[in-house]
Amino acid sequence: MRVAFVGKGGSGKTTLSALFSRHLARSGAPVVAIDGDINQHLAYALGLDEDELITAPPLSARTGEIKDYLRGSNPRIPSREAMVKTTPPGRGSRLLRLLGEDEVHSPHVQEVAGVPLMVTGAFDESDLGVACYHSKLGAVELYLNHLVDEAGEYVVVDMTAGADAFASGLFTRFDMTFLVAEPTRKSVSVYRQYRDHAAEFGIPVAVVGNKVTGEDDLDFLRTHVGDDLLAHCVQSPYVRAQEQGREHGELEVHNMRTLDRLRAAVDARPKDWAAFQKHAVEFHLRNAAAWANEATGQDLATQVDPDFQHGPTALAALA
Repeated sequence: MRVAFVGKGGSGKTTLSALFSRHLARSGAPVVAIDGDINQHLAYALGLDEDELITAPPLSARTGEIKDYLRGSNPRIPSREAMVKTTPPGRGSRLLRLLGEDEVHSPHVQEVAGVPLMVTGAFDESDLGVACYHSKLGAVELYLNHLVDEAGEYVVVDMTAGADAFASGLFTRFDMTFLVAEPTRKSVSVYRQYRDHAAEFGIPVAVVGNKVTGEDDLDFLRTHVGDDLLAHCVQSPYVRAQEQGREHGELEVHNMRTLDRLRAAVDARPKDWAAFQKHAVEFHLRNAAAWANEATGQDLATQVDPDFQHGPTALAALA
């Protein structure tokens, strides 16, 4: 199951992404956390020391190699240059299993505090003024397009802040989206933007209140979010201590129960491979018409394999 954490910058979505990923990993569940935020802080939220570095290469540094691997023998994709971030898999494409021994997971996964982590990669000097961050997220979109994950397996993605996630079709790649909202007007305004955009495509969004200090904060969230409020986190001395590099026992009981509620909500979601593939094709055709046909000099609508059925069926056909 694929899970995205979104929200206003500073709302705590990276912290919640890390707490949820660690919660899953400690239960023994297969999980991969992906840092898909322009501010690459998820590794440190997971527990990497500030003076340590991620040694695994970022996904964005090897997008060409990832394309070569994923296109496999698909005759509709003759080269990496013909493959764009939205290109959906078809017959002949290589599909991925979570944490499989493949050319995507093996080079790019680094374990941090017991959590397998992949990072998108930060802006570097050559990107400034000439590239947007969504060009780097293309590798994450390709990864999710080709992944066949099952119940009890989890991909947790810390997404870019605000409604910026809607600048690509990546927001449709998830089974559940958790929007982290502080009890402030600015934070719930991001919720309204996300809710309205997601509703157009039937994307489920649940709100996780954060930094809640009392009933006034809860009443504020209930008033502005309504039934979308799934759970909330109270102010956490444990998180504050971790951010300051201090030890502080265990996460508070209330916040642990919130993580349990998030997992239960994810596990209750049905996996809809037909809808997943439908969205993948729709956004690929949109991108092809908007920019990708011109960029590649090809009609990328021909990359869509109408007879391809994503999910375990496709994986079984490769066995």
